[in-house]
Amino acid sequence: MNIEEYFIKLTSGDDLSSADRVILNLLRILSFGYSALMRIRAAAYSLSIFRVKTLHAQVISVGNLTVGGTGKTPVTAWIAAYLLGKGKKVAVLSRGYGGSLEGSVAVVSDGLKRVLSPFEAGDEPCLLADSVPGLIVVIGSSRYAAGCVAVERFKPEIFILDDGFQHLSLKRDLNILLMDSKKPFGNGFVFPAGTLREPLSAINRADLIVSTRTDFSDQKPDQFPGTKPVVFSEHRLSGYRSLGGTVMPFEKLKGLKGLAFAGIADPDQFFDSLEKSGVQLVSTIAFPDHTDYGDDEIAALAKLKRSSSADFLITTSKDAVKISQNSVKDLPFFVAVLEVSFYDDSKLKTALDNLL
Repeated sequence: MNIEEYFIKLTSGDDLSSADRVILNLLRILSFGYSALMRIRAAAYSLSIFRVKTLHAQVISVGNLTVGGTGKTPVTAWIAAYLLGKGKKVAVLSRGYGGSLEGSVAVVSDGLKRVLSPFEAGDEPCLLADSVPGLIVVIGSSRYAAGCVAVERFKPEIFILDDGFQHLSLKRDLNILLMDSKKPFGNGFVFPAGTLREPLSAINRADLIVSTRTDFSDQKPDQFPGTKPVVFSEHRLSGYRSLGGTVMPFEKLKGLKGLAFAGIADPDQFFDSLEKSGVQLVSTIAFPDHTDYGDDEIAALAKLKRSSSADFLITTSKDAVKISQNSVKDLPFFVAVLEVSFYDDSKLKTALDNLL
């Protein structure tokens, strides 16, 4: 068990030994100190003790309060496509996590074509560039520095600050907070004893909350703790495609056996979603988050496909962006298409329209 797996076990609170509970209690003591530091940091920015920089365009921040996935990329893509559909020039500013250029300022897409690979820029910036035509994407650990490059080269009218809720050094005009409906507050503790990045008081910075992964079929999303306006969204798999192909319904895979794999924050949720969509899985494999798929990984997948008698491989769009057509040319390989839909998107559209 690696450190990441052990952290997940501790914060879930399931099947803990006496030694685990001692470690967890020690981490909870540390979390109180970390929580206090985050409160002081936020107050320093709020009181202008720390400088907040401003870009020459409107800024929308899309982020979350917990570590791990909240379905942020599909929501960011939806917002970008909506603004582009309004005739606006839009640029996403991302950290570029996991890429070789992480920490540097670099243009991923100029709005016409993607010029960096996922191995250079990270998977999420490349996925956004590929899935939203016309979108400018720039990476940089300093979103302000990345924004300045974008202003100089492309003159966007609106920036979307990807994973920007804690990036307080940049002024934003709309602060959108994503919270997973299944576990909006994690285990209730701030890191390192929990999955919260900040204390819950940080919710007050949000202008709008998007509750993600809501199951519209078995609950009525009409309430949410707090007084912030809330938009409820559902993430669902709408079909599958080959690399570069068109989307097909899952019914086309009826009678075939699949091997599913993913290197994301919550691979089990992806596997469950496939099975709920009617895909018959004979085997699954979970890679570490942000895995780069080289020869060893592809060889392992091919070996497992043979041993499990699977007819095809299937993965997420986030993983597929790092897999070349040539590397899987001898394997039946498909990509599951994830879409976001809103129970009522009027509050989100109104907030975006007010910026325009």
